[in-house]
Amino acid sequence: MQKLSFELAGEFVELNQLLKLSGLCDSGGAGKNLVASGVVSVDGNKELRKTAKIRAGQTVSLGDVRISVVPGGADGA
Repeated sequence: MQKLSFELAGEFVELNQLLKLSGLCDSGGAGKNLVASGVVSVDGNKELRKTAKIRAGQTVSLGDVRISVVPGGADGA
């Protein structure tokens, strides 16, 4: 299993964008397709909302990859 850490810049990141920014797909559209296909889970539950708001402390899984979302810098930039 591959574990990644994603540092959140703001309050949340949309699920499809998280997949793109983590390098698991080439674009936000490809991320939406992955979510729609039912292979993405958030905190252990299948997630079908393409733009679900993912916040610090949540874990996103896609196949053998697990992404832990952690708080970013204090300035929010």
